[in-house]
Amino acid sequence: MNLKSLSLIATIALMVAACGGNGGGDKQANKNDTQKAIEVPAFNADSAFVFAKKQVDFGPRVPNTKASDQCASWMYSTLKRFTPDVYMQNFSAKAFDGTLLKGRNVIASFNKDATARILLCAHWDSRPWADHDPDPANHKKPIDGANDGASGVAVLLEVARQLSLKQPTVGVDIVLFDLEDYGPNEGLNIKDSEKWWALGAQYWSKNPHVPGYRARYGILLDMVGVKNPNFMMEGISMYYASDVVKKVWSHAAALGFSDNFPMEEGAPITDDHLYVNTVANIPTIDIIHLERDSQNGAFYPYWHTLGDNISQVDKNSLGMVGQVLLRTVFYEL
Repeated sequence: MNLKSLSLIATIALMVAACGGNGGGDKQANKNDTQKAIEVPAFNADSAFVFAKKQVDFGPRVPNTKASDQCASWMYSTLKRFTPDVYMQNFSAKAFDGTLLKGRNVIASFNKDATARILLCAHWDSRPWADHDPDPANHKKPIDGANDGASGVAVLLEVARQLSLKQPTVGVDIVLFDLEDYGPNEGLNIKDSEKWWALGAQYWSKNPHVPGYRARYGILLDMVGVKNPNFMMEGISMYYASDVVKKVWSHAAALGFSDNFPMEEGAPITDDHLYVNTVANIPTIDIIHLERDSQNGAFYPYWHTLGDNISQVDKNSLGMVGQVLLRTVFYEL
């Protein structure tokens, strides 16, 4: 992902103004239906952490590498344990430097016949270059992408496991996007550089796994394993899907996570959800850790560095996000 330009931040701000351990199970009365208690599965943070470590253990999941091939196959077979409806969407895309990349979006569906659906997504590839590493000698080395990629996928794999044990009322589609993080290197002056990010999301948004696919809304996860996360209300999410942001943040508050899901708007980020919103026309938000004072724009200190390794993934953060997702899904009637 990439931080949007300051001019675009200002533009969006004006447009918005003009548009006026383990997570415990959740059993509460729905405010809209006080007669019915809704039982939400307990998200297993330990399981999610194992899923994160497994991805990192393959090595950097850079497109066109053996580690990428192995991880794609593993994600597909893992999801197959939880649902028969798994798809490997193979495609190719040209990178900013002319490299032809082999891409694979891995997609799993639950409650396939339900008309009302929710989209959950994350990217699974890792950055080919540690171009924000404090040591210039590392700038051409690939990163582990433990938080930037693996953490969001890990949460969704555990969500998938829980959905295989208890089916929600709505349908759920999990899409693991490839080729998100192959954007231009730091310092390159490339025109329209934003279009070179999130290539897998761009492809899926134009070619969904089901023709005419629709979802009520989507939720993207990115860098959700950061210790003591700060999930501000990301700017593009607020512009395209503010009602969804408020819905999800209210679920977080009901679970006691208001400190980590503050009612505070953050910077707009070029991420997969941008294209799901603008191309697929599905209102989609980004749950992403953002920092108020960071040398990396709004990102955490190890973003696009060799320091983004498994030691930076906190299972408590995974558990928090996973429980919020499960509550959101099971409260959707």
